[in-house]
Amino acid sequence: MARTVTLSAAAVLALGGGAGWLVGSSALDAGMGTLVLAIGIGVTAWLVLTGSRDAVERPIARWRSRRLVRLAVTGLVLIVGGSAVLGLTSYGELAVPLGFFVVGALLIPASSTLADRTYLALGAALMLLAATGGLLALNSAGELYPRGLVGLGAGVLLWAAAAYRAGLFVRYRTRS
Repeated sequence: MARTVTLSAAAVLALGGGAGWLVGSSALDAGMGTLVLAIGIGVTAWLVLTGSRDAVERPIARWRSRRLVRLAVTGLVLIVGGSAVLGLTSYGELAVPLGFFVVGALLIPASSTLADRTYLALGAALMLLAATGGLLALNSAGELYPRGLVGLGAGVLLWAAAAYRAGLFVRYRTRS
């Protein structure tokens, strides 16, 4: 008997936020980076657990899930291929902004596939953040802007989207 694992959209967004936070914290020095990473792991775990418990998800039609898998594979190929090409040039620091730009760009067609405009706004915000980080990276030295700013910023954006999908904003607003 085949067994399927189901993750809520809030949990997937929280895990994406954790990945962004991990990338961003790697740009900081050892002590501060470890502290920031530990905070990010805690927030990610809390959002995954809360989002999985509180989110009421509707099942996705088979054609929609196939399209989402195609988008994810396309994104993975673009990110790995683009990062490899950038690594061969003098623009290797743009790999992280490129990755989050691709994720943001792929959230736009995912928005229409899932019939949810919040992914459209999230995709646009990620693309804007990545473009800003890329421009700052070209005008500065070091990894703080391309990895730190973009990674930490993307983590916060994805966590906010996870909290929204899990209904945490509504729950805490009605509580206060």
